[in-house]
Amino acid sequence: MEIERILERLCTLSGPSGFERPVAQAARELLEPLMDQVWTDRLGNLVGVRRCGRPGAEKLLLDAHLDEVGLTVTGIEQGFLHFAAIGVDARMLPDREVTVLTQPPMLGVVACLPPHVLSPEDREKAPKMEELFIDVGLSQEEAEKRVPLGTPVAYRAGFFPLGERQLCGKALDDRACFAALLGAAELLRGRELDVDLYILGSVCEETGGAGAKVGAQAIAPDFCVAVDVTHGRTPDAAKDETFPLGAGPTVGVGPNCTRWMTRELLDRAAQLNLPVQKEVMTGNSGTNGWPMQVANEGIATAVVSIPLKYMHTPVEVVQRSDIEDTARLLAAFAEALGKEGASHD
Repeated sequence: MEIERILERLCTLSGPSGFERPVAQAARELLEPLMDQVWTDRLGNLVGVRRCGRPGAEKLLLDAHLDEVGLTVTGIEQGFLHFAAIGVDARMLPDREVTVLTQPPMLGVVACLPPHVLSPEDREKAPKMEELFIDVGLSQEEAEKRVPLGTPVAYRAGFFPLGERQLCGKALDDRACFAALLGAAELLRGRELDVDLYILGSVCEETGGAGAKVGAQAIAPDFCVAVDVTHGRTPDAAKDETFPLGAGPTVGVGPNCTRWMTRELLDRAAQLNLPVQKEVMTGNSGTNGWPMQVANEGIATAVVSIPLKYMHTPVEVVQRSDIEDTARLLAAFAEALGKEGASHD
């Protein structure tokens, strides 16, 4: 799987929650060769299915969200744009380069006062969202003509290798995971399955998971795996809340994770000698697994995550091997489902 080519294509596109269409279109072109049928639902979710050919076969759904965090324009003052957050923390924003998704898009920077003019007290304070503006280099009249209220804004696109093993860019949360789903589907090419395999590139995860909720209700799978990112370890991070990159994906353990699915994922990893880590989730996993688990009459659910550094910034970082190992794990899990003797207890 050409991970870097796929991620460069996906991550350099802008798709804040509710505005994912360009990303979904590119993802569709990547998914179509691997599926029997691909479509986009009313909400904008990308859905693909590979049918196993068995009448009444059970359904496995693998989900990764396509949206990213961003902003939306709420007003204009002296040519500067007021904005509200779509999943972004205000501390991440001062002096950031952004793309304002007008037609055509325009570049901007989040304005910030230089340290020379800040009081000692202000230097220690975190900025508030309402105190920040986007500078697009326009007058008030020009900005009002070119930037409608409600225009979405994304971090400026960027993607590049970081050292020999890691990859850096915006929106790797969660497009690195969608790349892993593509990898799993590619590994399963030509292999016999006993379940119908569905892949969901869901929308609006960063604003509550509406895409996964609608997708799961429509597909009505018997099992689902939410594939997302988790916090990668850095020198300043708590060791008990983060996971090292390069040590494999994490498998969720907790009330959002059906026990036999967790056990099966860990067993498959052991059989294949794949590195994995356990992630204890005491409640809401913070992933699409939470809304999917209770869709319809309830769905057996697992959560698999790829460690990622600097979440919700334009310089998110993952390790290539973790994406590859996630693809291998998901493919092995899908291949084992429905086989004689497989346990669902």
